Amino acid sequence: MAGNTFGNLFRITTFGESHGGAVGVVVDGCPPGIEISEKEIQVEMDRRKPGQSSITTPRKEEDKIKILSGIFEGKTTGTPILMIAYNGEFKSDDYLGFKDAYRPSHADYTYEAKYGLRDWRGSGRASARETLARVAAGAIAKKYLKQKLSVEFISYVEQVGDIKTDVDFNNVTHTEIESNIVRCPDQIAAEKMIKLVELVRNEGDSIGGVIRGVIKNVPAGLGEPVFDKLSADLGKAMLSINAVKGFEIGSGFEGTKLRGSLHNDEFYIDKNGKIKVKTNNAGGTLGGISSGEIIYFRVAFKPVSTIRKKQNTVSKEKKEVKLQATGRYDPCVLPRAVPIVDAMAALVIIDHYLRHKAQNL
Repeated sequence: MAGNTFGNLFRITTFGESHGGAVGVVVDGCPPGIEISEKEIQVEMDRRKPGQSSITTPRKEEDKIKILSGIFEGKTTGTPILMIAYNGEFKSDDYLGFKDAYRPSHADYTYEAKYGLRDWRGSGRASARETLARVAAGAIAKKYLKQKLSVEFISYVEQVGDIKTDVDFNNVTHTEIESNIVRCPDQIAAEKMIKLVELVRNEGDSIGGVIRGVIKNVPAGLGEPVFDKLSADLGKAMLSINAVKGFEIGSGFEGTKLRGSLHNDEFYIDKNGKIKVKTNNAGGTLGGISSGEIIYFRVAFKPVSTIRKKQNTVSKEKKEVKLQATGRYDPCVLPRAVPIVDAMAALVIIDHYLRHKAQNL
């Protein structure tokens, strides 16, 4: 496999390069009858697009999504859906300095090691621009899951550098997340985060952080033993996003500090006669299968590799050289990555829901 396809029953294949003609996606296995429009998908696209605020890359792309197949009279037909966004404003000459030198911590060297050549214009397929295709497909998955199961995806920026919010993720709302340009529901922490990103940007540097992923109303029973655990597929989905270096679900690494007697989630029967847990350290899955509790996880993003500071590297001729980026980049990728985390989570949940329905007729 070439690695451009994700999912089993609900399957997406993305295509296109950062400085090519367009970026797009083919969605196969989508159930028929879902009411969806370009306008609805565009809402999610606008949350991811560049140039949306003072702390994101200044590249101006409208990222207007076009649906070319698979939807008729406003509803999905059950046939492959092709969606595309044409590239508009890009400056390939800004990347000429990278043509013969490898950017530190970027994919330049490894892509060339794998293919024998690389697209140095804006990183080609290694560019985060590819993720617009995932967001477009994720918008359809989110719409289906919302209508069918009332599933909600509520990701937000929890940490930038060493600035962190301790808000209760159980009560965070979309309105709070979208109330500021860093997409942190804690207004006090958000102001500090924004000032930090602005400082880092002015220094020609970058900074990383953590996105908290939250999924509500997922029914119990989703996930496949042994290798296709729901938690494992969520991990793969998140680690496939550019700049992601870590994933944890539930109590994660902090849970290693507890004893089993404190970490175990005890069951009880609620007032409606449903089986519930007193705590949710497992993060909404047990044995890799959804328990019906809120699924929550954290995704760690490194500082983006492309910075304006001069760095040491080597050229294709194996000579030591100095490199200073001149292209445009995000000083902090977190705000634009929030809808990507939502989208990848939705793609995992819809695929496992359809697999569950196919097995349990």
